[in-house]
Amino acid sequence: MSIKKQPDNTYLVDIRPSGRNGKRYRKKFSSKTEALKYEKYILSQHHDKKWLDAPKDTRKISELIPLWYKHWGAHLKDGKTDLRRVTSVNVLLGNPRVCDINNKFLANFAAERLQTIKATTYNRDIAVLSSVFTQLIKAEIVYVENPFKDKKQKEKLVELSFLTSNEIKTLLAALDGDCLLIAKVCLSIGARWGEAQNLKASDIHNQKITFSDTKNGKPRAVPITKDLFEELSTKKQGRLFRDCYKQFRYRLNKCGFDLPKGQSSHVLRHSFASHFIMNNGNLLALQKILGHGDIKMTMRYAHLAPDYLIEVLEKNPLSNL
Repeated sequence: MSIKKQPDNTYLVDIRPSGRNGKRYRKKFSSKTEALKYEKYILSQHHDKKWLDAPKDTRKISELIPLWYKHWGAHLKDGKTDLRRVTSVNVLLGNPRVCDINNKFLANFAAERLQTIKATTYNRDIAVLSSVFTQLIKAEIVYVENPFKDKKQKEKLVELSFLTSNEIKTLLAALDGDCLLIAKVCLSIGARWGEAQNLKASDIHNQKITFSDTKNGKPRAVPITKDLFEELSTKKQGRLFRDCYKQFRYRLNKCGFDLPKGQSSHVLRHSFASHFIMNNGNLLALQKILGHGDIKMTMRYAHLAPDYLIEVLEKNPLSNL
C-alpha cells in the first residue's frame, strides 16, 4: 500500500513510481482524499516523463513472457499459439535484456531475418512481441517504452488470385461430401475455410449463417440462398462438418490451377470477394460481409470494379475542359 493511515489520523503517501531503486515520494495529508489526489498527481507526472528516471531493466524477455501469459495471454482466444510464437521469436532474438533492445539491435535483427523470411512473417513476429510489451506496460510490470512499437517492415504487395467461373465449376465437380458443402459456403459468403468448417447447426437459422468465433472476435451474420440453407439444415445439433481441409487442398491441386504459393487456403474467400466486386457489389457491404476491421483490407479488390477504368476517363480534370 502506498497510502497508510498514521496513529495521529493523518495519511502518509509513500511511493516509488520507478521501482525500489527509483526516486521516493513521501508526504502526509489530513484526509485520505487529499492523499489519493497527490498519489495520482505523482504517478501522472511520472508517466509524462516516460519513465526517464527509471533504472535499467536488466530482466531478460524469457522472464517477462510467463508474466505476460499469466496476466493476459492465457485469456486470449489464441493465447497458446501466441505463447509459442513469442517464445520461438525470443530464441531467435537471443533472449536479450530489456535494456539492450534498441533501434540498432532491432535493425540488425531485421536485416538478418529478412534474408530467410518474408516481411509479412517478420511483421507478425514483431506484432506479437509488441503486444506482449503493451500489456506488460499497462500492468506496470515493466517501465519502458515499447521497443517493438512501429518497427514493422514494409511488405511487398501481392496481387490476390481468384478462380474464374469456369475454374469454380471445375473445382466443385472435383469435390464431394463435406468438402463440397464447405466450399459452397466459402464461395457464397466469403467465409474463411476454418470458419465454415467449424459451423454448428445452431449457427444456421432464418436463412442466415452467424459466425461468432471469428478472427477479429466480432460476430457477423450473412444471408445465404434458400438452396444452400436447405443443404446445410440436415443436422439439428452439433458440428455440421468433419475436418477435411487436407482433402480439399489435394483436390484443388489436382485441378491444376495456376495459383500463387500460399494463397490456396484463401482462394475461395478471394474468389467470392473478387466476383462480388466485378458484379457491381459495394465495397462497404463487402467489408461487413468479410468482417474486415479496416476498409484498407477490402480496398484490395477495388480495382476489379467494372467501372474502375471508365471512371478514370470520365472523372479526370481534363474531361470537363
